[in-house]
Amino acid sequence: MKKTLLLLLFVTSFANAQTDKEKITHTLDAWHKAAAEVKFDAYFNALADNAIYIGTDATENWTKKEFQIWAKPFFDKGTTWNFKALERHIFFDKSGKLAWFDELLDTQMKICRGSGVLVKVGKEWKIQHYVLSMTIPNDEVDAVTKIKAPVEDALIAKLQKK
Repeated sequence: MKKTLLLLLFVTSFANAQTDKEKITHTLDAWHKAAAEVKFDAYFNALADNAIYIGTDATENWTKKEFQIWAKPFFDKGTTWNFKALERHIFFDKSGKLAWFDELLDTQMKICRGSGVLVKVGKEWKIQHYVLSMTIPNDEVDAVTKIKAPVEDALIAKLQKK
């Protein structure tokens, strides 16, 4: 009896995790698609109310509201971005109400990495925290560092004074 109950709990938990993985995959794919299709409301409705978005530039660490303000002109002009997942990994905490992921994306910047946290709100998954990073092939790090050094040296100096 105990073994049967444990097996049933395991199978149910696994099935729920699979369903939630599918829901999260759909949420993230629909979110990226909303940007590509210039759908401002659909894009930002995928984010939790107190979401954080961290972009590729060191100065891009925004609340949802700040990100909306930054992104609105791009949506208004129809010059948004088009990210497509090439690979994605999704993980859950024990409660099943918190998930984190990483993904490789095909973008106008070539391959980027997205990572983040989602929270389950009712039956929906909302993006709570998202980080977008550009990938740099290891053999090209020195060249990229030289390009970004003048801008980032000034930012480092400014941040060290805080």
